[in-house]
Amino acid sequence: MSPSYLSVFLIFCRNSLVRDMTYRWNFLFDAITSLAWMSINLLFYILIYEYTPLLSLPEEGSADPGWGKYQFFVFISTSMIINSIVQAFFMPNAEEFSELIRTGNLDFALLKPIDTQFLISLQKIEWSSLANCVFGVGLLIYALLQLDYAPSAAQVLLYPVYILCGVMILYSLTIAMSSVSVWLGRNQSLYDFWFYITNFSRYPLEIYHGRFGYPMRLTFMYVLPVLLVVNVPARLLAKPLEAQHWPLAAFTLLATLASFVLSRRLFQSALKSYRSASS
Repeated sequence: MSPSYLSVFLIFCRNSLVRDMTYRWNFLFDAITSLAWMSINLLFYILIYEYTPLLSLPEEGSADPGWGKYQFFVFISTSMIINSIVQAFFMPNAEEFSELIRTGNLDFALLKPIDTQFLISLQKIEWSSLANCVFGVGLLIYALLQLDYAPSAAQVLLYPVYILCGVMILYSLTIAMSSVSVWLGRNQSLYDFWFYITNFSRYPLEIYHGRFGYPMRLTFMYVLPVLLVVNVPARLLAKPLEAQHWPLAAFTLLATLASFVLSRRLFQSALKSYRSASS
């Protein structure tokens, strides 16, 4: 009889919470440290807006003048929400994957009657990382209340859909990079490389402009689609909808599906190349 994946996931959540509450001061310190880092970043952008009313260049052929202060706060909060979810649910497991390979404990995961990628991806959850998500939701609500217009019902309903797309794109990138550990043996630079790549997603699409900007935009939209992660859901909620942005929204759905399928195939290919510790 196949297991209930929801039940297994809830068990993972409970066990991780029990583990975190065993070391409550460490949990609180991690949460406070994350919130302090987010607050410092927010203060940095508040400082920038003391000198300019708009950030980034307007798109050609668009009446959109750029990102105002509270529009950009929607962008920042969206980035916080997406990255905190990925860091809470997926990054701890991706970092541990290479250790499972090195120690041979991956054998035990392969023997369990459950999808190996599901087990590897979600067995450990860092609840303290979700403090940034709470902070991001609070900032999002505050920023929306300060905007000159109210998003439509369609924008509000589509926003969590594209948040999920952003999470899945980053998850796919994470599981793809961790799969390389099967061939490398250890992949200790995973988190650093993930940070370098996803750092491009933390800024509006419009800044990738000109001779050097456009090649970067094309690369990080169509090869590694990290620019879609925050830009699409944030723009969807922070700005009035324009017809020229719907193709980008449709491409985001396609990129999400393609990223997940390709990363899963890479993961399965890596497992086929894995040599058991007993072999």
